[in-house]
Formats: sequence, C-alpha cells, structure tokens
Amino acid sequence: MADNAKPRVKVPKSAAAGEVVTVKALISHAMESGQRKDSSGNPIPRSIIHRFTCDLNGQNVIDVAINPSVSTNPYFEFDARVDAAGEFVFTWYDDDGSVYTETKPIALA
Repeated sequence: MADNAKPRVKVPKSAAAGEVVTVKALISHAMESGQRKDSSGNPIPRSIIHRFTCDLNGQNVIDVAINPSVSTNPYFEFDARVDAAGEFVFTWYDDDGSVYTETKPIALA
C-alpha cells in the first residue's frame, strides 16, 4: 500500500433526472515506476495505480487502464448522466494489490 495515498472526488450534490454532470477524481499517489533508487542505492519498489473505475448505482461510468508513464497524483474529469438518485463509487487499483475506494452520493433535484 502506498504511503499517504488519498483519494479526492468532486460530485454535484444533486442533479435533475437525465442531467449530465461533470465528475472530478484525483488520488494523491507517488506512482513509483520501480526504476528509481533511494539514497542508499536500493531500487524503490514499483507502486503504480494501474486501473481506475467509477460506477453509479452499480452501472459502470468509466473504466481506465493506466500506464506507468502517468504522472504522480493521477486526475480524471469526465461526464456522467444521472438518471436516478444514488451513489458514485470510485475505485483505484494499485500494482501492489491495494485498492482505494471513495463514495459520493447524488440526489435528484
């Protein structure tokens, strides 16, 4: 598990039925490639977020495969149609097996 990996998401509190909303997701993560060395000359273990998903009420909104060349703190901004009140579930998958999840509710206006 990466030290200090912290997901942050921004979702509107409410939306009209059928409205398209903008969703923002960021995770604070070092994204170590495994090719750098520490001050003692030892390789720093690889730790990369390799997949990001977002679901709304069990329906997949976005599923992204992330390559090692992505910079630290990967950020995604995308649109999602809201047909009913519910909950967005954001999930980041790390190479080391760690899974980071954040949830945000959305109501109908």
